[in-house]
Amino acid sequence: MRKIIVAIFLVLTFLCSCSDLNNATKLKPDDAIAHSNRGIAYANRGQYQRAIEEYNEAIRLQPDLAEVYSNKGIAYYKLGQYQRAVEDYNEAIRLKPDLGEIYSNRGIAYAKLGQHQRAIDDYNEAIRLQPDLAEAYNNKGTAYNKLGQYQHAIDDFDKAISLKPKDAKLYYNRGIAYDNLGKLQRAIEDFNEAIRLKPDDAMAYANRAGAYFMQGNEKLFCRDAQKACALGDCKLSEMAKGKQYCR
Repeated sequence: MRKIIVAIFLVLTFLCSCSDLNNATKLKPDDAIAHSNRGIAYANRGQYQRAIEEYNEAIRLQPDLAEVYSNKGIAYYKLGQYQRAVEDYNEAIRLKPDLGEIYSNRGIAYAKLGQHQRAIDDYNEAIRLQPDLAEAYNNKGTAYNKLGQYQHAIDDFDKAISLKPKDAKLYYNRGIAYDNLGKLQRAIEDFNEAIRLKPDDAMAYANRAGAYFMQGNEKLFCRDAQKACALGDCKLSEMAKGKQYCR
């Protein structure tokens, strides 16, 4: 039964002197920070191409703003242009090599490009610079899961959970790793906690259903498959009907 990993990533948020797009447009047109802030406002509205145009103008006016390159990388990432995102993160790191969040975000872009070891290297650097960056531990765990190194993944999820014990997705991701190791009961315990913290997570119910199925517990499998369907994920429920389970 296929499992899905949800990676949590940190989107950089830099100081903005404007509270919304209307205020941003009132700033001086020749001010790099004004264009940067207007780019942030566009990005917050999901208008990533317009945000990039503003970031480019900010860079033209002041080429040494690492935060602007980083935000532009985020915008390219949101547009699915992961290599372009990496290029902007590279420049941000060149200008300001001591910000852990930028390495973490570049790692996410590398992961999207399928370069999981390079992603892990960036997450490690992010953690070296900022040891309390739970998102970097989580994303590193996700990368190790992709590489089939499940115990390494669990170790990183453990650390992320110690930093953010109320984050449901961390338990969910660790449950996936335990499931991949065949430790079904440990997986179920993590899915239980993920559901306790976020009762409307269809994927947590679906993956707990899968673990119950592997344990041979048809009753609990059917219960969770039906709950996942009620929350919008009906793949398991439809599969069960096709195989005449859950009658």
